[in-house]
Amino acid sequence: MSIYGMMRTSVSGMNAQSSRLGTVAENVANSSTIGYKSASSEFSSLIVDSGRNYTPGAIETTTRYGISEQGTLEFSSSALDLAIQGEGMFIVAASDGSIAFTRAGSFVADSNGSLVNAAGFTLMGYPLGEGANTNLVINGTAGLEAINLGGDQLDAVASTEASLRVNVPSEATDVAAGDLPSANAATASYTGKSSVVVYGNLGEEVVLDIYYTKTTTAGEWDIAVFDSADRDPTSGDFPYASAAITTDTLVFDADGNLDASSPTSLSVAVPGGATMTFDLTGTTQLAADYTVLEVDADGNPASGVSGIEISDDGTVYLAYENGTKNPAYKIPLATVVAPDQMRQTAGNTFELTIDAGELRVGEAGTAGFGSVVSGALENSTVDLAGELTEMIAAQRSYTANSKVFQTGSELLDVLVNLKR
Repeated sequence: MSIYGMMRTSVSGMNAQSSRLGTVAENVANSSTIGYKSASSEFSSLIVDSGRNYTPGAIETTTRYGISEQGTLEFSSSALDLAIQGEGMFIVAASDGSIAFTRAGSFVADSNGSLVNAAGFTLMGYPLGEGANTNLVINGTAGLEAINLGGDQLDAVASTEASLRVNVPSEATDVAAGDLPSANAATASYTGKSSVVVYGNLGEEVVLDIYYTKTTTAGEWDIAVFDSADRDPTSGDFPYASAAITTDTLVFDADGNLDASSPTSLSVAVPGGATMTFDLTGTTQLAADYTVLEVDADGNPASGVSGIEISDDGTVYLAYENGTKNPAYKIPLATVVAPDQMRQTAGNTFELTIDAGELRVGEAGTAGFGSVVSGALENSTVDLAGELTEMIAAQRSYTANSKVFQTGSELLDVLVNLKR
């Protein structure tokens, strides 16, 4: 065995243990870093084939990050603090526009309204809403844009759909054709009336008066819709200043349900708004008083954003003061076949490598992807107790290698002094 070979091998061992101590130092320093994945040093032997004479080899060191490890979740009071329960990573962009991946979800809005984490990386997502391209690319990042919660702070949505389900009394008094609400005469009378609030294009409230009246034909009911703004100022109802917005005839069968020949919806052109559909399915004619069983209308008045809500599938909602929520963005998740083979980069981010495999992008909660947890952060995966134990073991191994080197040095001294 070569004395020089022994010394070179021990130097290789000291370098390996030095690298091991370096990963321990990095892990300890990042024990409180959100989304940090602990590093480890792995060793492999290098063997030298020298025939009959044994020549010591060396040791090769590889540093790996446990990117696939799940850290514990720590909950916070901010809806913009995001964690991933399960597989996947957030897609973020650096200041130069380059794409990276991270599990560090401590996002806040910057001066432009974009969501950035503590390292300055911007969260990317797909825009939602009218005219937005929401086609998700499953093997790339095309179509993604920075999630920005700034811009317009007022929102108004015109009503387009409503449902109104009532019961009309089967024993109501018949009303002659000339006195039906649809005729809009001063002598008009009705069986039941409901007023429903809907919204115009600018978010203005529009109150619709809906009248139900039993006709002289058995099983038939007159239904008429008026704009409440046209009510007669003296009587408070008829005659309205304008004709009914829409009228129709409901037909009930012997069981008190809408007959197959009866309309089950009304098309109503809202003044200053859109043409909306009133669903009347479930309306009945039974021996009971006029009763509203269900009423619902979409749309909302102009109001400001009061907060942000993020669902477990990654949908970012703008919550308005009037209680409505509009989806603004979809946060996708990214994964690869071998995440532990990705390259660790600055800012607690990761880059793709050939060994990591192909990129796959998908929606949170679908097969192969975890769920997004709003109001939580993923803690570092560092185990301090384990790191301190690793440090002691590395220190002992480094000392042992240094002893081997020292012994080799002493043997060289003996060899050199043989001539004396």
